[in-house]
Amino acid sequence: MTGTVYGVGLGPGDPELMSVRAYRLLTNARHVAYFRKAGRAGQARTLAGDLVPGGAVEFAMEYPVTTEIPLSDPAYNETLSLFYAQVTDHLAALALAGEDIVVLCEGDPFFYGSFMHLHARLRDRVPVEVVPAITGMSAAWTATGQPITWGDDVLTVVMGTLAEADLARHMEAADALVVMKIGRNFPKIVRALQAAAKADRAWLIEYAAMPGQTVRRLSDVPADHVAPYFSIVVVHGQGRRP
Repeated sequence: MTGTVYGVGLGPGDPELMSVRAYRLLTNARHVAYFRKAGRAGQARTLAGDLVPGGAVEFAMEYPVTTEIPLSDPAYNETLSLFYAQVTDHLAALALAGEDIVVLCEGDPFFYGSFMHLHARLRDRVPVEVVPAITGMSAAWTATGQPITWGDDVLTVVMGTLAEADLARHMEAADALVVMKIGRNFPKIVRALQAAAKADRAWLIEYAAMPGQTVRRLSDVPADHVAPYFSIVVVHGQGRRP
């Protein structure tokens, strides 16, 4: 029988926020795959920790590039496309041999996750199932102790990789706002928030639901601050309420 590839969302970081189904699949896995940057343990593998069975066969999928090539360079998509094709072939071969594979995913697999690229390539070849999870942005706004939306507020999620003018345009139109992919884009994001007149309502959350979590108003963050990869900016909606 053909095995199944499971894209398992691990949630935002705290193992106690993992779903029961994710826990069951992970702790019974014979094959475990996860993405990582070369030379790193991989965040998803770190989140899984000792829940990965000792006898499981691990397959680390190492990105050939991350920020070394600009997104606009055709070589970026070409290199990643080849990489996804290669790891897809490996996972498909295991499934066709009758093995189930658990692919560890940070947050939710279908929310800006790398697993989406595998899913698109695997779904017509072998059975694939996705286990949803709490997103990192849910953990981030919860960490502020305030609801992200009220009444008819429209929530806008933007990537910090957008051009500054595009960021400002989306931010200005948003009732409630989440900005992801902060990192080296932090200064640009701050300028866009200022242009959209939302900087004074913004919060910066780093390592939400992980060890080392910090929650600060953006106005309290130094201008030269270097934000880590696991950072999210939120602006709470102020919409209709009783």
